[in-house]
Order: sequence, then C-alpha cells, then structure tokens
Amino acid sequence: MLNNAVYSKNIPFSTVLFDTWYATHKVMLHIESLNKIYYAPLKANRNVSKADSGEKYSNICRLDIDDSEKKNGVLIHIKGFPKHMDVTLFQFPISTSRVDYIVTNDKSLKDSQTAQNEYSVRWVIESVHREIKQLTGIEKCQCRKQRIQRNHIACSFLVWAFLKRTARKNKETVYKVKNSLLDNYMKAQLRSPALVFQASDTIIA
Repeated sequence: MLNNAVYSKNIPFSTVLFDTWYATHKVMLHIESLNKIYYAPLKANRNVSKADSGEKYSNICRLDIDDSEKKNGVLIHIKGFPKHMDVTLFQFPISTSRVDYIVTNDKSLKDSQTAQNEYSVRWVIESVHREIKQLTGIEKCQCRKQRIQRNHIACSFLVWAFLKRTARKNKETVYKVKNSLLDNYMKAQLRSPALVFQASDTIIA
C-alpha cells in the first residue's frame, strides 16, 4: 500500500503512521529509504540502547530516561538496525500501569507534545475504520468482481460520510444517528401494528 501510494498514485505525503505490528526492521528501513518521516510505537520489551552511549542493549522499559529526555526526547539505537540509524524516543505515561514508547526518525524534533500530536492523528484513522465497519457493513459484500467490490466500498464511504456529517450537525454520535433510523417506524408499529396476532387464528403444524 505504501509503495502504491508513492510509485503508482504519486500521492504527496511526508509522514507515515503505523502501529506496533508494522514497527519491524524491514518496514522502518523501507520508509527511511523513501525519505519519509515515521512515528511508530515500540513494545516495552524491544531491545534498545542510548545512542553513542556504549551501553548494552536492554528492554526499552528499563531505559534510564531523565525528566529532560522525557520532554525533549532521547536518541536511541534499536538492536539490529544499521549503526548510523538512530531514532528519537518519546515516552508517554498513559496510566500507572502503562507507558507508551513512540520513536521517530525526525531527529530535529525536540518536543514531546508535538510528537504526541503527530502520532494521535493515527487514532482518527482507526476510528474511521471502526465506524465504517460497524455502521455500513463494508466488509460484507459477497460479490466476486473487482468493480462491484470497489463500488460497494465507495458507497460505504459515502454512507459513512453522510452519517458523520449528520451527527456533527445534530451534535450526536454516528452510532445514535444510525440506530435512531427505525425509531419512528417502531413507535408507529407499537401504536398501530401492521400485523395483529389473534388467538382465533388457525395454526397449521
């Protein structure tokens, strides 16, 4: 998908965001070769060391980071990466039992808040994927032809965009907008049902 955006579609972009599943040597080195900036979360057990410190590699959660480095970031080297390839690490305490570790190849970045703002854009994309799956059935098309599949996906995005626009206009969630579509119908049926069951109706086994 990344190569398609660069070489086939020629989409202009400068930053790549991804989750821990894709934070591998191969992916990160490839993005580096494309001259793109990336922000990636690392698992707590990833082996790293401070750049040019001569220290042995250890789990990132055991790295000694002072207050200044938490605010401005710290250059580290990830085990298995080329010697010249250092990245800037930012540490974000989420709760008493969870800490997120975000790295970027933008060595000029010295502000943790900026790094957090950049990476938080990824959550918007995750929310779009969750909402469009739960509200439009984008993954449930049973057709085999590619053109019909693409039409189905395009229609799903149009439906999601309409629901999102309506939700913002009414200051509601997209889930409430979707679930309230049948409210008037249900109220009308409860007041005056179209099908009325009568005890005298004959039941044929």
